[in-house]
Amino acid sequence: MSTSSGGLPADASVATGERGGLAAEIYAVAHLTGDFRLRSGAAATEYFDKYQFESSPALLKKVAAAMVDLIPRDTEVLAGLELGGVPVATALSLRTGLPLAFVRKKAKTYGTCRIAEGVDVDGRRVTVVEDVVTSGGQIVLSVQDLRQAGAQVKHALCVIDREAGGIDALAQVGISLRPLFRADDLRSAVGA
Repeated sequence: MSTSSGGLPADASVATGERGGLAAEIYAVAHLTGDFRLRSGAAATEYFDKYQFESSPALLKKVAAAMVDLIPRDTEVLAGLELGGVPVATALSLRTGLPLAFVRKKAKTYGTCRIAEGVDVDGRRVTVVEDVVTSGGQIVLSVQDLRQAGAQVKHALCVIDREAGGIDALAQVGISLRPLFRADDLRSAVGA
């Protein structure tokens, strides 16, 4: 298999012309309207149900292919956040061959009692993977936990940035957020 300069598969990226189609597909299956309470506590009339694109093998495969180029070249470990970041990170790991850690919201109180399961993150350059980002609150908390476990974390990826302050909140803790799509990209793809 040929690889790019960063050691990732050369065929990993999605052509620019396919981005609009992928955005439209995600919007079609995941966009909901109504009254919703977000993790941040904010109320919203629009919601992106990430489990709809994460539970579709064909669509998740396309999402992972499109996200490969977002992964910083010096990444040693992908860290999927519980729960929604885990399928995306797993798909990226399968696509790139990068090892994977699963980050809990709270360390379990039995067994290993670790916050990050899977590959050891201590001393390694870790890129956090999330599905949808609103305020960035869970990433901030998880990054603190990962850093306490010895991980070097400077970057986070997400499928959808709701454009509700997440990028700024993450920048305050030294994290650069790289979204595959912003909410406006998804709306634009379908003319909404």
